[in-house]
Amino acid sequence: MNVFLKIAFFAIFTLTTFQSCGVYSFTGADIDYSKTKTFQVNYFQNNAQIIEPGIARTFTQQLQEILLNQTSLDLVTSNGDLTYEGEITEFYTAPITATSQNTAAQNRLTISINVRFFNRNDEEKAFEQRFSFYKDYPGQQLLSGSALDDVVNEIFERITQDIFNKSLANW
Repeated sequence: MNVFLKIAFFAIFTLTTFQSCGVYSFTGADIDYSKTKTFQVNYFQNNAQIIEPGIARTFTQQLQEILLNQTSLDLVTSNGDLTYEGEITEFYTAPITATSQNTAAQNRLTISINVRFFNRNDEEKAFEQRFSFYKDYPGQQLLSGSALDDVVNEIFERITQDIFNKSLANW
C-alpha cells in the first residue's frame, strides 16, 4: 500500500506541475501551435561589397535548419504563417591588432544580415533588424576553403540563433 501511495502522489504532483506551467518548450520558443503551423525563409541575397560565393545559400539553409530543429513548424515555400526575408549586407575582414612590422597580428571577419520578420497571426511581433557577428583569427592565417567555411558557419550559427531568439523566443 505504501508504494501505491508514493506512485499516486508522484503522478498527481507531476500532472499538476505540468498543467500549471502550460506548454513549455525546451528551446524557449513562444509559439501558439494552434494558430501558427508553417514558416518560410525567402532566399537571402548577398548584397555585401565583397561577394563570397555560396554564403547566401548557406545562410538561408542554416536559418531553415534552426527553425526546423527547434520548432514543430513546417517549412513552406509560400504563404507561411511566419516569413523571414532579407539580405547579407556586410562581409569583410579587417585587421584588429598589428605587429611591430606593421602587419596584422589578428584579423576579424564580420558578417551582417538585415532581416525582415513577418508574423501573419500577430503583426505586432514583426520587425526589421540588422544582425551581426564576427570571428577573430590569426593574421598569418589565410581564410579560404574549409577554414573559411568553418568561420562562416560559426558566425551563421550565432546569427541564426539570435534571429530565432528575437522572432520566436521573445528574448
